[in-house]
Amino acid sequence: MSTILCINSGSSSVKFSIYSPTSSGESRAIRGEVERIGLPGGVLILDDGRRHESIGEFSDHHRALEAVFARLSRAGYDKFDAVGHRVASGGPKYRQPIRIDADFVTDLHALIRSAPLHLPVEIACIEASARLFPSIPQVACFDTSFHRTIPEVASRLPLPRNLWHEGVKKYGFHGLSYEYIVEDLQGASGRTVIAHLGNGASMVAVRDGISIDTTMSFTPTAGLIMGTRCGDLDPGVVMYLMNEKRYDAAQLERLLDHLSGLLGISGISSDMQTLLDQRDAEPHAALAIEMFCYSARKHLAAMVAALGGIDTLVFTGGIGENAPAIRSEICSQLRYLGIEIDKDANDRGDRVIGLPGRSVRVMVIPTDEDRMIARHTRRLLFSPGL
Repeated sequence: MSTILCINSGSSSVKFSIYSPTSSGESRAIRGEVERIGLPGGVLILDDGRRHESIGEFSDHHRALEAVFARLSRAGYDKFDAVGHRVASGGPKYRQPIRIDADFVTDLHALIRSAPLHLPVEIACIEASARLFPSIPQVACFDTSFHRTIPEVASRLPLPRNLWHEGVKKYGFHGLSYEYIVEDLQGASGRTVIAHLGNGASMVAVRDGISIDTTMSFTPTAGLIMGTRCGDLDPGVVMYLMNEKRYDAAQLERLLDHLSGLLGISGISSDMQTLLDQRDAEPHAALAIEMFCYSARKHLAAMVAALGGIDTLVFTGGIGENAPAIRSEICSQLRYLGIEIDKDANDRGDRVIGLPGRSVRVMVIPTDEDRMIARHTRRLLFSPGL
């Protein structure tokens, strides 16, 4: 047996799932989430076919995981053979899933600047799991691993060479999501652009299942406009804020990662559905949506240029899967690329939403990062030959 507990942590949440092996791969037994960690009105959600909610105060990720494990135990799901963690960045050293030890955790602390929104809470969850279950092996699965194939011409930043040798380069993120989509497409032969659109948003150019370029870079702040992240930004703006407004590093990080994107443009919300609901009455909401879609079209065209054409476009992520209006608006000006969607299929959220007979297949595929964590953990610890 190789039952895997998967942990996917965010700044104020922890998602978790338990997977058991089957003859065809793995089956999810239960899943859940702790929301509003460190905030009033926390909630623990457990879904084993029926949704169960309990209200509580979770001061930090350690307390949240304690509550998760206690709730799993009461539900009879306290026996697992390993814990797999989503880790945003492996930096230049870690390019494949790895069994976690003390040296790895030390190295991870040194990488925090490459993913400051993600790594601190991921480290907290790793350390909490080790304290609560010291005898159970843990595995780190990196969002950067999928992009290790990006060639130097795309991954090198136009900076002095010494910085390249120090590891300052494009790493890319959302790799676990992209891996899942590629496996779902059974290798994604040909030229595929995958658009992972959510609170964090990015795209990847995939040739025959291999990542050759992506929109995020050294950190997950780069690329598309996102929920609270600015995406690509003239570095001169940062210099202006430092020199003229006396912003320090902490203020810059808060501005660029927490106060910008859809939230900054709209002044209303970082949530796309909220903005869609209000765009007819709120001009700033409408502008935020328009800018998001414009940003997505530009970056999609850049990924097509990297590939020299496109055969398949896949939408995934919370927005990509659940917002037909956004998919429609992004695609509405891409006919020159052979991208056109069927309105009825798009509104239904069919798997294939492209118009028949067009040169580009357009699809909507729900992602499953937790399932990829389970697969990597099982392969590393229990099926190393796979």
